[in-house]
Formats: sequence, structure tokens, C-alpha cells
Amino acid sequence: MAGDLVKCDFNSPIATVSINRPQVLNAYNEELLDQLQQILVELFEADEAAAVILTSEGSRAFSVGGDIDYLEKLDYKQAKKLSQKGQQLCNLIEESAPVVIAAIDGYALGGGMEITLACDLRLASTRSRFGQPEVKLGIIPAFGGTQRLPRLIGEAEAKELLYTGDIIDAALAYELGLINKVVTPRSLLSEARELALEITDRSTQAVKMIKKAVNKKCQEPSQAGYEYESEAFAQCFKTEEHKVRIREIRRIVKEDS
Repeated sequence: MAGDLVKCDFNSPIATVSINRPQVLNAYNEELLDQLQQILVELFEADEAAAVILTSEGSRAFSVGGDIDYLEKLDYKQAKKLSQKGQQLCNLIEESAPVVIAAIDGYALGGGMEITLACDLRLASTRSRFGQPEVKLGIIPAFGGTQRLPRLIGEAEAKELLYTGDIIDAALAYELGLINKVVTPRSLLSEARELALEITDRSTQAVKMIKKAVNKKCQEPSQAGYEYESEAFAQCFKTEEHKVRIREIRRIVKEDS
């Protein structure tokens, strides 16, 4: 399950997917986006995949966004098609049942940053840098960044980054709430895997329901999110899993007391 431009290592219940164009700082072209989407669709449809770590090869960049040579040749129709392709990819990540964790090392710019915004959680190395510099090229973010960034860090901060195209370091990204944790480059993948293992050790059904409920709160009128949350909570009580886990928690508490 891999292509030349995207690698995949699947060791159930966790898959690690890596963008693989380090020679051009993992800039995307249409072929890379197609391969990434195909691999993610296969993973998201696999019942064994409970978490996906999305990362990249090389230490200089997660992805600097679109290949400049590729972007330069686009016309109106091609640009619109690219935007729709990128939005479909990011929506796929955001709406997937498995938890998706971005492990970011180096630059995450433009469409590269937008892909990380669609992930559930973001871990970044101390040398990571973030930005939506499209405005400096006379274009705008095309993969949903104008929608997700304000939702994640607030409208005022998002507008400043989008309007200026400034690039920020990992410390400021963490302060703004753009990323969940800053780690050393050496520990990035191990920290991401440890977090994935912690999440997959929980009730897979419950985690999937939480993700869907949170997405509904963000994407739809709030009442729909509340209604789904109530229904999902009730659904959890149709199985015995919650009882088993409650007993286990009670046992641990008793042993520690």
C-alpha cells in the first residue's frame, strides 16, 4: 500500500503515512495528491486502522505546499480542479473514522499546512515553521485553510497570518493553539506513536463518535452537534464494553488507593 511519492507503513492498529518528495521539500503536485488520497481511502476503509500518523520524509519540511513549477502552469480550470482536489483530500482526513495525527518536522506551508489543519491533532518538532504564504504569490489558500484556520486559532489571529503570509515558529504556533505539542526532532515520531497508542487503547467506538460529534459542532449548526452527542452517548450503552472498562478503571483505582 504505497506509491513512489507517498509511503505507508501499517502495523495494526496504527498506520504511518509519509509524504515522500524530500528533494523538493515535499512540495505537492497532482500525482502526489492522488497517491495520498488513494492510500488514505484504503486505510480509512480498513477496520484494523484505528489511528493514522501523517508525516513526511526528510527533516527540512513536512511540505512547503504546491510545487511552484506546477502552480505556475495552471489556468483557471486547472486551478479550480486543484482546489477541489485539495479540499476533498482535507475533508477526507477531517471526516475519517480513524484519528489522524500530524507529525510535523520542518516547514509546513501553504497546502502543506492546510493538510495538517485537517488532522485531529498536530505534534511539531522544535524546528517546525508554519504559514499560509499564498498571499505573497498573489493567490489564496485553496485547500480549506480560510475556513479551518479561524476555527482553530480564532478569527483575528487567523486573519493576520492569512493577510500577511508570515511564517511562525513552533513556539508561537503552540501559543496560538495551532499545534498540540512541541517535541524534539529526534522524538517526534515516537511521541506521535505513543499518543496514537494511548488513543487506540481507549474505546475505538467512543473515540469515533467523539470525533464525529466534534465535527458536527464545528461544521453544522450547534444544535445538530448536541443532538448527535446525546444519541451517540446513548448508543454506547447498547454494548457491554463500557461496563468492562468501568470495572477496569475501578480495579486500578482500588489498587492505587
